[in-house]
Amino acid sequence: MLNSVDFSGKPFHFIGIGGIGMSALAYILAKRKLPVSGSDIRLNHMTQRLQDLGAHIFLSQDRANLEFFQPAAACTVSSPIANPVPGASSGAIGEQQTQPGQGETQRIANLPQVICSTAINVANAEYQAALSLGCPIFHRSDLLAALLQEYPRSVAVAGTHGKTTTSSLIGYLLMKAGLDPTIIVGGEVKAWEGNASLGQGPYLVAEADESDGSLVKLSAHIGVITNIELDHPDHYNTLEEVVETFQTFANRCDLLVGSIDCTTVRDRLQPAITYSLHRESGADYTVDCATYGATGTTATVWERGLVLGQLRLGLLGQHNLSNALAAIAVGRALGLDFATLAGAIDTFEGPRRRFEHRGKYNNILFIDDYAHHPSEVRATLAAARLSAAKGRVIAIFQPHRYSRTLTFLAEFAEAFANADRVVITDIYSAGEPNLQNISGQQLADQIAIHHPHVSYQPSLAAVRNFLIETLRPGDLALFLGAGNLNQIIPEVMSAYQGTSHDENRSASSEVTVKPDVETLLT
Repeated sequence: MLNSVDFSGKPFHFIGIGGIGMSALAYILAKRKLPVSGSDIRLNHMTQRLQDLGAHIFLSQDRANLEFFQPAAACTVSSPIANPVPGASSGAIGEQQTQPGQGETQRIANLPQVICSTAINVANAEYQAALSLGCPIFHRSDLLAALLQEYPRSVAVAGTHGKTTTSSLIGYLLMKAGLDPTIIVGGEVKAWEGNASLGQGPYLVAEADESDGSLVKLSAHIGVITNIELDHPDHYNTLEEVVETFQTFANRCDLLVGSIDCTTVRDRLQPAITYSLHRESGADYTVDCATYGATGTTATVWERGLVLGQLRLGLLGQHNLSNALAAIAVGRALGLDFATLAGAIDTFEGPRRRFEHRGKYNNILFIDDYAHHPSEVRATLAAARLSAAKGRVIAIFQPHRYSRTLTFLAEFAEAFANADRVVITDIYSAGEPNLQNISGQQLADQIAIHHPHVSYQPSLAAVRNFLIETLRPGDLALFLGAGNLNQIIPEVMSAYQGTSHDENRSASSEVTVKPDVETLLT
């Protein structure tokens, strides 16, 4: 029988605790006063936040980290399974074949529950130490699945695009409605100063990730699916495999909410509650009279043929109006009145790295966005075009993963039509081997077939220097990608600080976000 997650007081140890998904789970456990420790090869503001809550953080991923939990004279007894693969099982990552003898009971009781993500290689020294010591080992999805089961009014938001914004918005609505939800998302939100918040109500809102197939482990009272596309060719070979993963998740939820603007969701999942940006679709929640502007979006919202009222959303673009409709559908399913929902949506600022304003200098606006799939690039550039008014949109794109770049080369080539100039740098590998020798130069060459102004800059330093020479007043500089491109934004902005056209700086303009290499949470 596989081990189960124990919330009674047994310690938790996270291998790679600084990632956006892992740190959110660790935060919830630490706030619940459970013993939490973890390791990472780089410390960041999220690990500092955990340290402030009492978590013990190791700045390495070494065997000695787990020996920290053992008495000096403890012996090692276990026979780990062969070739365990994180995330492969439906429960714990490998059932340890340990037969405790006399004197071993206390040692085993002191062992932490080890949490890791798919990014942790089986050869990782700390992971191997956990196996040899006989620690219960869980994929992070096992921990999230266990938490979802603890909340009778859980909401899990899945989808290829928009799940971070949608889950953050739903959590924000419940918070503003006084329902005191627990929130676990893949982005940082100003309203709760991070990527997680522990509430006291029966509500848990969680972002549900499909990238490694672990979505099939999750079940919730309400499941939300925003859309379905192939986005992770490192894990899935076909769209059909992706659909099957979402179908399993849908069948594990009591109530499914889905966008029928995505034909795959409409035809293959048939959600119980539907939403659409088109009145003629017949969806349960629709809009009309939508106006998309540089400062936000307004629309009239309909519920099953009746007008609910006017909505104003500070986030830009059609894709964010769709995300807001999903949140309204969930809020209404939970019994909230539209006035409460609309009032909260009007004040929602969105998660970081989702069209995040980083600063404005010399009348140049700097925007950071996580878009890394062709559909996301197109949607974000459409929003940028609204925001730029008559100025130039300069798209700076760092491709993410060799497999994604190669699979979607043709789609990426046509995704930059709304940019006046395109700057491409080399591919952020996220730990992948470059089996097909794909490069950023090849992507730039393909984009240049469709776009007249494309420049390839092979390094972040080259991108920085190129932008400092190229940007001019009135430009909107849009940094796109899920890697570490955003690290150069403060450096580029600093070249324009102190000019006569400086405006108020973003509070986050000097913060560098560690890229989430554990898995993509978009």
